[in-house]
Amino acid sequence: MFSKEVKSSESGEIKKEVTKNKKVQRSRIKTVKYKLNREKVRFTVDLSNEKKSLEVVFKLLEQANKKDYGREIDFRDLAIYGINKLGQRDVEKIQEASMSEMEKVERLFNEHKTKHGGDMTLGGFLVKKLNI
Repeated sequence: MFSKEVKSSESGEIKKEVTKNKKVQRSRIKTVKYKLNREKVRFTVDLSNEKKSLEVVFKLLEQANKKDYGREIDFRDLAIYGINKLGQRDVEKIQEASMSEMEKVERLFNEHKTKHGGDMTLGGFLVKKLNI
């Protein structure tokens, strides 16, 4: 049980509210609908915490600008060229990399449930997969 003090707004008295700690089973799967803001026209990339990626960008810019003619090539040029080269497999790899370990387990669990049917729990699925 938890208790918390609540100050009454009218009389200024302090009352204690006692609430029971109830275990509520919630669905762990959160579906988030991404809504694209097409009015956004500026994008920034912060590479201050990714030293290796930053070094790759610097090397690419140095290589791209070793030329006698033409304007200076900047990060925007590299990004647009790279984005145009992304294929469906690349997008799938990016999506896979964005998931946490638990989200990957839940995805496998849901795929198993749809393929084999039944009312298996996540714990039962893990026991089966881990051969425990």
